[in-house]
Amino acid sequence: MQNNDTLRSIRYMLDLGDVHVVDILALAGYTATREEVGTWLTKEDEPGFVAMPDIAMAHFLDGLIVHRRGRDDSQPPRPVEPRINNNVVLKKLRVAFELKEDDILAIMTEAGFRVSKGEINALFRQPKHSNFRLCGDQFLRNFLKGMTIRLRGK
Repeated sequence: MQNNDTLRSIRYMLDLGDVHVVDILALAGYTATREEVGTWLTKEDEPGFVAMPDIAMAHFLDGLIVHRRGRDDSQPPRPVEPRINNNVVLKKLRVAFELKEDDILAIMTEAGFRVSKGEINALFRQPKHSNFRLCGDQFLRNFLKGMTIRLRGK
């Protein structure tokens, strides 16, 4: 999925305004303006669209973790992911919302997407692991849809 689509989905799921997105980015040490966030939220076929860079999405997801769970000063700050893919997005959302395997299974069921525990586990493995699987766009879209249903209702 494109970073812009993911940002729009998370923004809708949590009912965040542009200013809130700027604040969440700032929690992770990324400086963005409200206008810049507005260009990321613009649809691809509309004038003014700008693709959200991976570094900005990485900071947004890290900031979302701090926003939802608080900052853990006992741990050194983790390095920011240089490249973002669907697996990274899924992992960071799992951490931000403190989700367990059964929670993810329930979320996917609420979205009408059948998935097994083994398939979920494969998405969270290290890329070099023999059972690792890439998270597809359809899986991530349905996960975000299920999270939206869970947080906002139908």
